[in-house]
Amino acid sequence: MTQEGPSGQVMGEGVMSTGEGMRIFPDVEACIDCGGCVVACKRTWDREIDNQRIDITTMAEGVAGPQGENADKTERLAAGENPGETSLPMQCYHCENAPCVSVCPTNALQKEDDGFVTVHDDLCVGCQYCLSGCPFGAPQFPDSDDGAARIVGTGGIMDKCTGCRERQEVQKGPACAEECATDAILVGGAGEIADELERRGSQPFFNQEAMKIIFGAEDAQFFEES
Repeated sequence: MTQEGPSGQVMGEGVMSTGEGMRIFPDVEACIDCGGCVVACKRTWDREIDNQRIDITTMAEGVAGPQGENADKTERLAAGENPGETSLPMQCYHCENAPCVSVCPTNALQKEDDGFVTVHDDLCVGCQYCLSGCPFGAPQFPDSDDGAARIVGTGGIMDKCTGCRERQEVQKGPACAEECATDAILVGGAGEIADELERRGSQPFFNQEAMKIIFGAEDAQFFEES
């Protein structure tokens, strides 16, 4: 379940490469909703209880699939069938075409040259446009008052998954992925993630439009069935 990284440190098997050009992507066939990723993130970054940089969304909780077991979820979804209970780690996927960056009126959210989407706290006015723009629910506003956002800013400073950029700069994987017991969080280049999903017999959870947002139109082709 673990492997040696470039510097000899232990990395989870879901972490195939780190640093420039990396993507974070969930394998819903592997996620068992254990919450280990949430704990790893909070412990690593000392986050408040109500600040979730990663969360797990579970659909059809307690519902079995047609075969009486919860397997082949992505195949069933693609076929328009009931996938049964399905858990999805939700966090910032550092999208290639990040909607949060597009809608931010103050450039507080930026797509960096190395591929990470970062928050510049000094530019954030708390308008929460990013909250509406992100289709994956990544933006958090832990310091907002009653949730009321105004253009001039009372919605607090946006916070989200950083991709553990500081860890990746020293060739470590994101804490959530390294500590995932089932390697349900994949980290690497688009081709590496596509190959790993294929090796596992899994498929992307998201539709093609979402895949183009996360990976860009060109790299999204890695995930298209031949």
